[in-house]
Order: sequence, then structure tokens, then C-alpha cells
Amino acid sequence: MFSLRDLAAKQRAGAVERLGKGPLVDPPSPASSCFPPRTWRLTFRKAQLVSTAQRGAALPHRHSGRSQEEEFDLEVPEDLGTLQFVKLRKHHSLVDDAWFCDRITVQGPGACAEAAFPCYRWVQGGGVLSLPEGTARLAGDNALDVFQQHREKELKDRKQIYRWATWKEGLPLTIAADCKDDLPPNMRFLEEKRRDFEQALRAGALEVTLKLVYTFMRSWDNPEDFDQIFWGQKSAIAEKVHQRWQDDELFGYQFLNGANPMLLRRSTSLPSRLVLPSGTEELQAQLEKELQNGSLFEADFILLDGIPANVIHGEQQYLAAPLVMLKMEPGGKLLPLLIQLQPPSPSSPTPTLFLPSDPPLAWLLAKLWVRSSDFQLHELQYHLLNTHLLGEVIAVATMRCLPGLHPVFKLLIPHVRYTMEINTRARTRLISDGGVLDKGLSIGGGGRAQLLRQAMAQLTYRSLCPPDDLADRGLLGIPSAHYAHDALRLWEITARYVEGIIHLFYQKDDVVRGDPELQAWCRDITEVGLCQAQDRGFPVSFQSRAQLCRFLTMCIFTCTAQHAAINLGQFDWYAWIPNGPCSMRMPPPTTKEDVTMATVMASLPEVWNACLEMTITWLLSRRQVDMVPIGHHKEEYFSGPEPKAVLRQFQTDLDNLEREIVARNEQLDLPYEYLKPSCIENSITI
Repeated sequence: MFSLRDLAAKQRAGAVERLGKGPLVDPPSPASSCFPPRTWRLTFRKAQLVSTAQRGAALPHRHSGRSQEEEFDLEVPEDLGTLQFVKLRKHHSLVDDAWFCDRITVQGPGACAEAAFPCYRWVQGGGVLSLPEGTARLAGDNALDVFQQHREKELKDRKQIYRWATWKEGLPLTIAADCKDDLPPNMRFLEEKRRDFEQALRAGALEVTLKLVYTFMRSWDNPEDFDQIFWGQKSAIAEKVHQRWQDDELFGYQFLNGANPMLLRRSTSLPSRLVLPSGTEELQAQLEKELQNGSLFEADFILLDGIPANVIHGEQQYLAAPLVMLKMEPGGKLLPLLIQLQPPSPSSPTPTLFLPSDPPLAWLLAKLWVRSSDFQLHELQYHLLNTHLLGEVIAVATMRCLPGLHPVFKLLIPHVRYTMEINTRARTRLISDGGVLDKGLSIGGGGRAQLLRQAMAQLTYRSLCPPDDLADRGLLGIPSAHYAHDALRLWEITARYVEGIIHLFYQKDDVVRGDPELQAWCRDITEVGLCQAQDRGFPVSFQSRAQLCRFLTMCIFTCTAQHAAINLGQFDWYAWIPNGPCSMRMPPPTTKEDVTMATVMASLPEVWNACLEMTITWLLSRRQVDMVPIGHHKEEYFSGPEPKAVLRQFQTDLDNLEREIVARNEQLDLPYEYLKPSCIENSITI
């Protein structure tokens, strides 16, 4: 067993000492490597030492000093025999410091193979970490096998640490943590991430304050007055939106490639909610012609119907549930044909239809209502629910049901990095009752929970798999649909990667069916974390390698590419507030003739809300300082050449796609970069 002492003391002494009695040596196993009795070298890679003595905190993330990273060796002159485990503990001292150990490698003398013992955990307190050799193994039925004993104890301990909790009734379960300090230490931000995140929060708060001071006592009478806060953080796309936000072409483009490309679908019939009044026969004929040609599309925000609106600073906000009908021109432009702001009701059986030929301000206001409605569904349904909360269910179930030796654990663990902490922080500040979103969005706490429950009822397994989802929405084969094209390519590349790993460990379908840990993981996601989601197509068991590979591809795609597609465009498309108002302060119009510029400005967010929206969307979509691109994680959980070769091919495929996207974007006026692999983070971290 090795005891870790203060690394600084070793550095001062100019040497690395051998501590304890050496690693634990278990009886030889045919699957293990045996080394001859000469000098052995044990390498502790990138151990991170963090002192917490200044605050006396229990967790390593709360210190105020800087962390150190080191790699150091121990030489052992005696025969270590056949290595199966290394046990590791931290020597207790007066200074309450903690170590984050990446991995331990053991190099035998001569040409012996290197044995790796992945750790990637904090070493703190008086506990002992037992690290098995890193070769992935499925569960066995030999109760006397040391690896089987280890994995059973590991899962028993993990289920006490990673417990489910209910955040809101009817929504996915979460990790049981009331605040970030309640999280298991190994799920916390490392120091670089924590410092950057909190500095960005302070910078954002300062920018809001400065903009409020700058706009104090200034006029706020027309959309150009938003220029008074359109400074500071900017992007090239945001500048183009600023210039062209009133164009119908840009309005239609966003349904394909904007911040939320998930609502648009090709029409197979005229929507039942669309009531065409007398005198619109020409419009009806055009709709039917486009429908027959397969060029009619729709975006229906009916999920917002009946959701109670928020009250901000004592002022009532308003919601609408628009329907937008659009046509696809031969060149790929998507243009709006009509907007219905509310569905029919007893009090309004024939809702007003807004048309491009209407008075300009009436048509503009109708589009503003659509953009505001898109903001609500984007942030709550497609961003919060379909990526963050789903990603957390995957993360918690993985920690509860799959031991570190399991190949699926090794496959998934890089893709759940930081997800529990970013979600816990959001639940305590951003989406909590009375939190930041309650101060800025048209949908407040009660309405938010109601909307999320209704969205949860629509969350199907098919909707999370781009080949199914894009086919169901009729978006395959559209040259101007860049999200659809890139999402399909990334799904295919991820699927090949998953298949390459899974086929190394599951030679036949019956091996999948007979894996108790894997089947428990599946049930924990579908029946527990997703609250009995089997009626929406989620599996409760895996019967074949193909079924398992598809589910794992969905998990990785959700935590990487899909989150990038939904997250990265927020600032680009919402920094210019009129293009995506977070709240609306007037009821949706029911007539066209009375709309004036005063009506438009009285509907848009006031200055404080607008500043808050700019800052929040910048914070959420900015590139993270320790961002890890998809497939390029540094952690080496797998041992052996075969899994590493599969990962290298995954990286090569991603690099090839990167070049394709770069070449395509050079030909575009609005480059679509959200699914460029170098922009996709390996997990949900923000």
C-alpha cells in the first residue's frame, strides 16, 4: 500500500521516497501480467495537490490557494509478482490537503508491458482507494474472484453516495444534493474550472451594472435603442443578426440552423388548429399547393398554450402559443407564409392571421412573438430538459450501476464530467424558485414546472435519435439544413465508435442479455431516473448488441453534439434582444391596424431584463477555459491496444468531419459551426 505525503516536501528533499510496503499483491491470475524480480517503476501521473487548510474545508474545491500538478516516480527493487490491484491512501498530516490522482502505471524491468491503474479521483481523509488494473471486465459468477468482490463492494458503496432525488414531481430525477457542497467530491469542478466559472459570473454581473448605469435616464422608444446595451461581448453572428433581424429570410433560417433547430417539421396536412377565415381563399390555395409540392413546413408552439405567465418586478408578463407556416423555396430559403399567435378558443374561434403583406409593424410584432415563444421552448424544453436533465440521469445511473471495471462505464464516464455540478448550481441559482430565470423569463416558477411536465410527456426515445427524429420531422435531404446534416454525420461517427468498443467485449447478443450490471443500468435510467419512460419507447432491457449500441450512441450524442447544437448558439441569436425576447410585457395583438412602434417597444423586455438576457446567454454559450473537445479526453480508462485503436479512429473520423464542415462554411454567408467537432464539448459542463 502506498501512502501519499506532501509532494512539496519531496520536492524540497530533491528525491522521491518509497513509502509503505509496496502495492498489494494478489494471487496470480491468467489475465494479469507477471514481471520478473528486478527494479520496478511506479509512476503517479498528474497528481493534483490542493491544500484546504486556509478555510478548513472538507472538499478540495473550496481552497483559496493554487493547485499543483506533478508526475513522480517510485522505484521498487523487489519482485512485485502478478499485479491486480494497487491500494492508495493519503498520509494524514496537520495540513488538510487532498490529492487528485489521475492514474498509476507500473513498468516492469526490461521489455515487460506497462500495467495501468486508472484513478481519476480525489485521495483525501483516512480512506483507502483500491485501484484495479485497468483492463475492462464484465461481471462474473465466481463469488471468490477478487475482481468480482471489488465491483460488488464498489457498487454497494456508490449507491450510498449517488442517491436519486426528486427536484419537481413528474420531471427526471436528479442527484441528491441541495447545493454543490453536497455533491460527491469526484463530481465537483476542478480548480481551474471553478475559478473561471465564478470569475465569469462576477464579470457578467459587472456588465449588467455598467449597462444599467449607461442607459439610466436615456430614451427607450424604438428597437435601435437596444444599441445602448449591444456592446461588450459580441460575436460575428450576433452582429449579422443585429443588422438583419427584421428580414423574413433570417426569421425562417433560424428554424433550420438557429439556436433551436428542433421544432420545425415538414407538413403532411394542414394543421387542425389553422382556421382560415373567409376572404383568404388565395392563401388557402397557396398552402395546398406548397403542401402538394412537399415544400410546406410548420413550427407549432402549442405546448405554451395554457401555461401561466410570470410577474417580474410587479409587472405582468404574457405568453402566446404561435403557429408558423413556412415555404421552402427551390434555392433552400425558408420563408414565412403566415403566423397565428393563439390557437382557436371559444372566445376567439377564428384567431387573427398575420401575413407578410400586413402593415410592417403588425408583421414585425407577430414575428417578435414567435421569437419570444421560441426562446421559452428552446431554453426549457430542448436545452434544460432534453440535454441537461437527461444527461444527469445518465450520469447518476452510470455511477450507481456500473463499476469502474465495466466497459460501458469506461466508455461513458468522460461524457458525464461536471454534469452533476453544473446542474446542481443551476437548480440552486438559475432555475430555482425565485432564481435568475424567474426574474427574466415570461415563464415563472409555476409555469416552468407545468411546461416541463408537459414536455416530459412528449420526450420519446425516437426524438433523441437524429436518424429517427429528422425522418419523423421530414428534414432529411434538405441542402440548407446544416444542423440536420451535421447531426446525422456525428451520429454515424459516434455509432461506429460505440460499436467498435462494444464489440470488443460483447461477442454475442446473449452476452448482452446476461450482463446483470448493464441491465440494471438500463432499468435505472428508464424506470427510475426517467420516471417509467418505457411507454415512450425507452428500453427496460437490452436484448442485442445493436440495441445496446443505439442506446449508448444516444447517450453520448445527447451529452456532446446535441447539447452543443442547443447551447452554443444562445449568445449569437439572443444577444440582439429583439431577435429572441426573454419576456413580453403586453398581450399578443388580436388586430393589425392598432400596432404602433409604441406597442412594439411596450411589448419588448425593459432594460434590466434585456441586460440580464445578454449576460446569461453569454455565460451559457461562451467557450470554457478547460473545454475538452469530443473524443479528445485525456483520461485513459481503458487498457490495452484495441480500445485505444477504436478511440484513435473516432478522433480521425471527427477530424475528417471538421475539415468537411470548414470547407462548407467557407461558402456560406452564415457559417454553421455549432456541430464542428472542435466546438463540441465532451460532456455537459455549462
